[in-house]
Amino acid sequence: MYKHMPMNREETKRVKLIIEYDGSNYHGFQVQKNAHTIQAELEKAIIRLTGEKVSLIAAGRTDAGVHALGQVVAFDTASRIPPERWKYALNSVLPFDIRVRESTYVDRDFHPRFHAQSKIYHYIIYRQEKGAVFYRRYAWVNTDPLDIEEMKRAAGYIIGTHDFRSFCSSGSPVKNFTRTVKRLEITDRFPFLLLKIEADGFLYNMVRIITGTLAEIGKGDYPAQAMKDILKARDRKRAGATAPPQGLYLIEVKY
Repeated sequence: MYKHMPMNREETKRVKLIIEYDGSNYHGFQVQKNAHTIQAELEKAIIRLTGEKVSLIAAGRTDAGVHALGQVVAFDTASRIPPERWKYALNSVLPFDIRVRESTYVDRDFHPRFHAQSKIYHYIIYRQEKGAVFYRRYAWVNTDPLDIEEMKRAAGYIIGTHDFRSFCSSGSPVKNFTRTVKRLEITDRFPFLLLKIEADGFLYNMVRIITGTLAEIGKGDYPAQAMKDILKARDRKRAGATAPPQGLYLIEVKY
């Protein structure tokens, strides 16, 4: 479709894409052996357009079933496709559930993850049985009676700089568990409950574990102030269950 020039680092450009995707049919973002992933589809589309085999860098590695409206990726290319045309070129060959929203050139040293100042995630809970069949792929269908005010009080303990070891799934390779949560808002628009969380970074399953813990507090399993003790414990076993992936959305990455 576009003439491909041999890769030469001195001639390559770094392209930044902002993408959205429905993660329902994928085993997460990152390439995995014998698995259907977002990254694999994007890299396959680039090969189809230019013949280049690239390795995408992403702002975050969303898990299976997790969605994105503002995932950021970057890759190097020697292609002559103009920066603003990458959006249209890729959308012409990508699956219907992955769309490029913006495409631009950036500095060669730009890194979507390391240069991010903060990330914003939303988590959606759908709170009634009617309509569950339609929302089950895009929200956590949870019909438990929830004390929203108690959840909001508990959320207040999360804001700030803390060791979030209690909210990180086992098996994470990170050594530093300290993160700064800039805001955590809970909005009740029945039948939807929306959690908005912004932080300078997130641990593995951090948003989903925080959500699961807040839901258990909302059910009355323990009081709001227990969140403070859970944080101090630095023990995953003290926090609540991990909320399911389909309610989670990567909304925006700020630079």
